[in-house]
Amino acid sequence: MNEYRDSSGRKLTDYPRPSVAVDTAVLTLEPELGLAVLEVRRLKTAGWALPGTFLHPGETLAQAVDRSLREKANVRGLSPRQLRVFDDPARDDRGWVLSVAHVQVVRLDRLADRFAETTRLMPVDAPGRLPYDHADIIELAVSDVRAHYREKPDPDRLLGEEFTLRDLRLVHETVAGEPLQRDTFRRAMEPYLVPTGLRSARGRGRPAELFRRRE
Repeated sequence: MNEYRDSSGRKLTDYPRPSVAVDTAVLTLEPELGLAVLEVRRLKTAGWALPGTFLHPGETLAQAVDRSLREKANVRGLSPRQLRVFDDPARDDRGWVLSVAHVQVVRLDRLADRFAETTRLMPVDAPGRLPYDHADIIELAVSDVRAHYREKPDPDRLLGEEFTLRDLRLVHETVAGEPLQRDTFRRAMEPYLVPTGLRSARGRGRPAELFRRRE
């Protein structure tokens, strides 16, 4: 079989190629920190970073993300979605590296088994000093997640299947990082909710109506 050549007669191997990496912003709601991001301790140099790795031969991006989360944080079973390719040629001082950024929002208990000594949670608005463009990845991830939460009720299902409007609003406020006006929030979310006909028995006041997401 003839080796492929382009219109200039060059083979694919005649072109310099960047390395490809994945970096993942795993976000969660932490009672003391609010919306927080998972970080891992860097092994060869001091400091912290987003969990990430270089793409291995024969590996998909999703497989690389899964491997990086398992090996660097002991976080398993996630399926982060692609966010954007960060392709500034000067973004990485190790060489020409493209990073495919990913994001996922998870319940805090999904991170319960993370490595205690080599991982940490940091508030998204104060993630600490990070390498490369990891702070930019976090900023974009947060902006993307907040946009999703403005459109639909708890799209990442941080709450259970049934919840009160107050519970829903509190989750959305934590994601937004600011208080939300109650009536405005209710009007925005009600088209996507279905009353269950049941009421919450928690607390001393009048039981609150329970809702579920409209499928």
